[in-house]
Order: sequence, then structure tokens, then C-alpha cells
Amino acid sequence: MSILTGRYPHNTGAAELHSPVPSHLVYFPELLKASGYYTALAGKWHEGPNTSRAYDTILADKAANGEGGEAQWEQLYLNRPKEKPFFFWLAAYDAHRDWSADSSFKKPFKASEVLVPATLADDEATRKDLASYYNEISRLDESVGLLVRRLKEDGQLQNTVIVFIADNSRPFPGSKTRVNDRGLKTPFIFYWPEKIKSAAVVNALVSSIDIAPTFLRLAGLQPAATIQGTDFTRLLKEPKAAFRTFIFGEHNWHDYEAYERSVRSKDFLYIFNGRPHLDNGGPIDANQSPSAKSLKKLRTSGSLTSLQADVFITPRPVEELYDLRKDSAQLVNVALKPLYSNTINQYRGILTRWQRETGDTKPDQLTPDWYDRKTGEVLQEKGVRGEMPGAARKADRINVKSVF
Repeated sequence: MSILTGRYPHNTGAAELHSPVPSHLVYFPELLKASGYYTALAGKWHEGPNTSRAYDTILADKAANGEGGEAQWEQLYLNRPKEKPFFFWLAAYDAHRDWSADSSFKKPFKASEVLVPATLADDEATRKDLASYYNEISRLDESVGLLVRRLKEDGQLQNTVIVFIADNSRPFPGSKTRVNDRGLKTPFIFYWPEKIKSAAVVNALVSSIDIAPTFLRLAGLQPAATIQGTDFTRLLKEPKAAFRTFIFGEHNWHDYEAYERSVRSKDFLYIFNGRPHLDNGGPIDANQSPSAKSLKKLRTSGSLTSLQADVFITPRPVEELYDLRKDSAQLVNVALKPLYSNTINQYRGILTRWQRETGDTKPDQLTPDWYDRKTGEVLQEKGVRGEMPGAARKADRINVKSVF
């Protein structure tokens, strides 16, 4: 929702999974459509009915989109109005569970070939789980490659901006829904042959709310007053330039009750947890995965490393602070160390100011768990919604730009 609206999650009125975006907000594809672009979406779509106005065409039928969600991409491109510039939101189901790409390639990944992250158990079940994940990524890569080839054949590639991003991190315990780098740092590739002549890595801090104003700027349009992000077109020419001093992260309800906020700079990561009595094993697709079950077996035998055990910790720290200058992997929480007392006060103040100015709130009655955290069984609370963060202050009506 933040990508679509250029707003922080609690400012969208749809901070929780599968909540519809309010009609009074502006969605950046509708501004492109109004200016003459042909706009279309193909694949995964759970933005709510109001966003349909932003697209000339929506291809959301799962059977027609294929198991990976890419089956209609080429036809969408071929059938577009040739006299118009186009914007496509190609939302693949890859790589989301359940996996379906293991038989899609002549040479699929083998369990023995994968690299197992330190957050997971290195056993056969986890390796097979990761191999299936890699196969879905490969199918997505192949589909993107076919579309790029088609653009090149038609002479459209040079003047087409392709942005490859993920809507969440790896759907495994210790990654998805976390507000550290393992949860918030997702793929972000910007490809534009006409303007970007050589490959470069940008180390500047960029937020998902910045994507909408950047697309609009590239189309020669002004962002709507509701957009809180800032365009980063400068980085396309100056990849070593600075951009943001701080970026902010949110973890709201996603199958399970949650309230976390984070502030990240180049040097530090600060995390506030408003529900420290709850564990942080990820959404149901992650915490009921084969990889999660392998971690649970290690837990039973007392063989978990501290990083693997992190998803089971209760209570969790209310505050976490990581010194990224010494600890890029964010393993050592220094929040209680006297050496960092001034730093944590500073970042606590930054978060508080951001929450105040953008209308963020921490309701007493958040949406509860819909599934059992251990077994994944459906609870009687499924379907019950609590108060959404920001609702009490009408944060979806607050248009404060990012001041950091």
C-alpha cells in the first residue's frame, strides 16, 4: 500500500494485511492514467476495490495468470494501445508460498546447492524449502527476461523504465515481517538503458514511499498532496549521493497481533516493540513452513544458536539498538549498554517525533491473532478486526511529508 500511495503504512488507512485502501487517497498509477498513460495490473492484487480506478486493465484471475502469476504479461504488452505510453504493475505470485516451480526447469535447484542463512537450521527439510524458493525466483527471473527480450525486439527497451522490487523479504522465520534489515531490505533494481549507462550500486537509504513520487517525476508529473515520499531521481545520475538520513519501518498485524516500529540510519538501527510479550516468528506462511518446523525440532533438543532462537523469544525487548558500524548483521542489542545511552535517547526521540507528526498510534485493542502461533490452527478470533494504528488520529488524512 505504501508503494501505491507513497505513504507510510499507518497513513494509508490500510496498515494491516488485506485491508482496502480508502477511496479518498490518490494512487500514483491513476495520475499516470489521467495524464495519458495506459495503466494495467497483472497478477497478485489485494489492494481493495477502490484502486481499480487506477488501471485501464486488471488481470487478476489466478487461473489465467498461471502458477507464478506471469502467464499474461506478454499478451498484456502486445495488446496495449500502441499510441500510448504504458505503465504495468506486474505482480507475480512468485516467490510466495506455497511453492509450485520445482518442475518448471530442466535443471531445478538441488537441496545440496543452496546456502542456508544463519537464521535457519541447516538440514534437508530446510534446504529443500530454500531450493523451492529459489526455483520460484528463477521462474520469475525467466519471465522478466522474456519480457525484456520482447521490449528489445520491438525497439521499446531503451525508453522503458523497469523497476524490479519485492513486496516483502524472504518468507522464512526470522525475515518476513521483521523491522530489521532481514525484514525490510528487499530487492530493488532500477533499469533504464536510455539514461543509466553503467551499472552502479546505490548505498543511500531509500523508502518504499519514495517510489511513487519518483515514477511521477520521471513521467513529468507532480506528486499529489497526499504523497509523503520524496523522489530519488538524483540517485539515478549520482549513485553515490546521499538521500535520506533516516528511514522508518512498521510491523502491524499480519496474521498475528503486532506493533513494531524501527528507525534506521547509516550507523544505527533502533526498534520499538509495543507487544513485547509476543514472539516474532513471522506470518503463518513462515512459521508453519518446513524451515520453521526444523527450527522447532532444534529447539526441542536445545540445539538452537542465539540467532535461530530469536523467533521464539518471549518476552522480547521493548527496545533494541544495533551499532551498524560494528554489527552490520544486527546480532548484538546494545540498547542497555551505558556507552549508547545518548544514542538510544536520540533515536527514541526521532521515532516519537515521527509518530506524532504522522499520526501514528498504538491502540490497546489491536487486531488479535487469527491462528495459533505454535500449530497454525485457525482461532475463533479469525475475522475479528481491532483498532488500526493511526485510526484514532485519522492518520489517513494526515499528509505530513517525511521530515527526515
